[in-house]
Amino acid sequence: MRKLILLATMALAAAVMPSALASAAPAPAAAPATTAAAPTAAQLLAKTNSCKQISNGKYKTDEDVSGKTVAVCDANGAVFWKADMDIDCDGQRSTQCNEDTDCCYQDDTAFHQSDGKPLNAAKLPYIVVPSSSSIWKYSSSQLKGGGSCAVIYNGKVEYAVIGDTGPSQIIGEASYATAKDLGINPDPSNGGTDSGVTYICFKNSTVSPIENHANAVSKGQSLATTFVNNN
Repeated sequence: MRKLILLATMALAAAVMPSALASAAPAPAAAPATTAAAPTAAQLLAKTNSCKQISNGKYKTDEDVSGKTVAVCDANGAVFWKADMDIDCDGQRSTQCNEDTDCCYQDDTAFHQSDGKPLNAAKLPYIVVPSSSSIWKYSSSQLKGGGSCAVIYNGKVEYAVIGDTGPSQIIGEASYATAKDLGINPDPSNGGTDSGVTYICFKNSTVSPIENHANAVSKGQSLATTFVNNN
């Protein structure tokens, strides 16, 4: 009899054990949250259809044009303008950017790398803002060197930093690397494009270090998402 009782007890334990073990087993790890996609060029451009002008007048796109056609516009969290793109090859000498390739080459930029050297226009996507004048002071719009910007052309978005300053009466300029990444001819002697470029620069932003393009992309995508959501 005791053997029968023992066998019955063992059988009952064997039946209960799998369910007990199942309930004690740890739950499978939750799948990691997916990162929201960055805004498309079309989504960004849709937020720049109207202009709340903050510049005192307008800028020329080139020295040799007479008309002043480009206004700087204010938005929630950013300022933007629609212009051409001239090629800035200033900064560190490279095969692409030097006195032989660019008649107006200068070996310095307004803002420097974390090691104190000028920026490298051939490698780093950066844009040029006009030097402060009675038309507009970029600092008054909470922009500064190393600030984050989205540059849009022909359906593409490039995230860049504010890397240099240019003439006080002209707007629409970016580095060799910016143009190349957007599919624009980057040659400083005959490159660039006459129109179709939108520059969106985010207020109170800083990419650190300024020369880290991966950081510029990450921060730019995040700020661009906020810009689309808040405008």
